[in-house]
Amino acid sequence: MTDILDDPDAQAADAAARSTSPGLAATAPGDGFARSLVVVVDDRVAHGEGPSSLGPLVGELLEEAGFHVDATVTVPGDEIEIRNTLNTAVIGGVDLVVSVGGVGVAARDVTPEATEPLLDRRLQGVEEAIRSSGLSAGATDGGLSRGLAGISGQTVVVNIADSRAAVRDGMATLLPLARHVIGHISDI
Repeated sequence: MTDILDDPDAQAADAAARSTSPGLAATAPGDGFARSLVVVVDDRVAHGEGPSSLGPLVGELLEEAGFHVDATVTVPGDEIEIRNTLNTAVIGGVDLVVSVGGVGVAARDVTPEATEPLLDRRLQGVEEAIRSSGLSAGATDGGLSRGLAGISGQTVVVNIADSRAAVRDGMATLLPLARHVIGHISDI
């Protein structure tokens, strides 16, 4: 089998395929728009005490990376509500669920506990990459996050800390990795 990186004809065909679909430039060859869902875990926002600036930021970063964002959902820091929301996304067939918040050490930070039972396989390399890049970028909450990453059915589920720095850095680290994983699990 010839590797696309070594075959000039394959490289040209790949470039042509990408240029005929300008909206799919951020996707892998053969992929359409991958579907995603954003889950904001925030008691204050869930109770209508103010808007979330992080949900729209995550949605924007996903769209820039070529994902279609089905919705942004806000839930309180309640383990059952978080789990039900994540499970509904998995059943709904989205390719990527990104939850933001609830990954610290406070009593209401239960997103990892809500996520873990849903995962068929953990992606510890993704978890560690997000934490490591968070620490390197100075996003302490991102680096100290207890957030999980894994596969549930055909869906990649990832928890990210809830500061702008952690979201920006975490998404920059996550998106190429998520594309890779989605490509592999969609081949199954």
